Amino acid sequence: MRQFLEKEREKVKKNRIKNKPLVVMTYLFVLIFIGMFSYLIYFMVKDTDTVVAKSSNKRQDSFDKYVTRGDIITSDGVVLATTEKDAEGEETRVYPYGSLFAHTVGYNSYGRSGIELSENVNLMRSHVNIFSKVGSDLSSEKNIGDTIVTSLDVNLQQAAADALGDARGAVVVLEASTGRILAMYSNPTFDPNDIDNVWASVHSDEGSSSTVLLNRATQGLYAPGSTFKIITLLEYMKEHPDYENYHHTCYGSDIFNSVSIRCSNSEAHGDLDLAGTLAHSCNTSVANIGCNEIDIGELNKLAESLLYNGELPYDGEYSRSQFKLTADSNYSEIPQTVIGQGDTLVTPLHNALIMQAIANGGVLMKPSLVDSVQNADGVTLINYKSKSCGSIIDPELTQDIIPMLCQVVTDGTATQYLGSKPYTVAGKTGTAEYDNSGNCNSWFVGYSNVENPDIVISVVVEDYTTNQTSGTYVASCVFDAYYGY
Repeated sequence: MRQFLEKEREKVKKNRIKNKPLVVMTYLFVLIFIGMFSYLIYFMVKDTDTVVAKSSNKRQDSFDKYVTRGDIITSDGVVLATTEKDAEGEETRVYPYGSLFAHTVGYNSYGRSGIELSENVNLMRSHVNIFSKVGSDLSSEKNIGDTIVTSLDVNLQQAAADALGDARGAVVVLEASTGRILAMYSNPTFDPNDIDNVWASVHSDEGSSSTVLLNRATQGLYAPGSTFKIITLLEYMKEHPDYENYHHTCYGSDIFNSVSIRCSNSEAHGDLDLAGTLAHSCNTSVANIGCNEIDIGELNKLAESLLYNGELPYDGEYSRSQFKLTADSNYSEIPQTVIGQGDTLVTPLHNALIMQAIANGGVLMKPSLVDSVQNADGVTLINYKSKSCGSIIDPELTQDIIPMLCQVVTDGTATQYLGSKPYTVAGKTGTAEYDNSGNCNSWFVGYSNVENPDIVISVVVEDYTTNQTSGTYVASCVFDAYYGY
């Protein structure tokens, strides 16, 4: 009997070993099935809208069989894009303000652009009330798509366009505390109502070099010029808590690391502290700081913490800014780079974000163009809240540099256009050479109502040498429009 039981136990043991791979495989298949089923449920609940919303998803093109594309409006109800029908029921996308919002609102042909692209899935979905849907279905008519409510302000956009005039360039205006984009203007512009002819022109032999479709506000890359001096001085202040003791004597020109550096018009600024250096935008003083007073590796880290060489928290199309100077770079590259020349490139949007972080005590708010999505009856479906991207600058550094940015306006290079305004402004001017003939672009970045910041502005005007339209002048016009002056 004992011998029989031992044989049975041995047999069970062998069968268990033999069946072990089958058991493991069974459990594995069960887990795979559970995982696939769980992801299917998650996809249906969470990810369906995200996948459908991707611009590459061709499914969106089928929506227009059942839905008339919704409107794009401002926060106070001004229509920026709408769909009109003729007597035969043919639909035409219409842009009442023509070229004014062309790059930001975009166009609905040839792959789409701007808000027309980023909000395509919402514009082509309809959430009208059930009675309207039933009525449309019974009459074989399309339902009306949802409305995109933007943060854009017609008054500020028009002020930016008027101030730029015929000059090429870009203007970005942000609400300081939220990141809402109030204006985004790029010139030269185009009329999206005439997109067929515009598209044919830029793809012709004669128009192949045209940049009219380029949104300079987000995709234009420019040398930052003297606006970059803010970053150089922030690094100096970080490394030198006793920065108030800084002293430099400017003679109008000097040589640093075998490179000749001169101030604008070779003006000798005389004895300067750090605030005077920024206020008068002294090239020799900043070159001295870059070559003799700071760690270039740390400057590179600071630039990258301020989003150079990285991604911006922006949902639309943009170009990445670049900062190439490192601790291993040739010493001869330092003088020009620290004053905003060299290989450094930045977009107007990015420059606005850096200034916005300073205005907010180091905290960057995500820039946004869309406030909400409504159905055709005006009922809010989605309400977007402002989002913080966290602190990108030491708060103490921002508090230290703000008085210097105010001095730029009260007693420096921005005084002519902003020094006597009834509102306060902190900011920085900049001229950036783009060739070897001394031709320059003109910059201004800054914000208004220093104690409780209202709006942040970034302006670049191309070829200031010829058109004599300065970034500071354009900014002053937009500030005046905001405050009603």
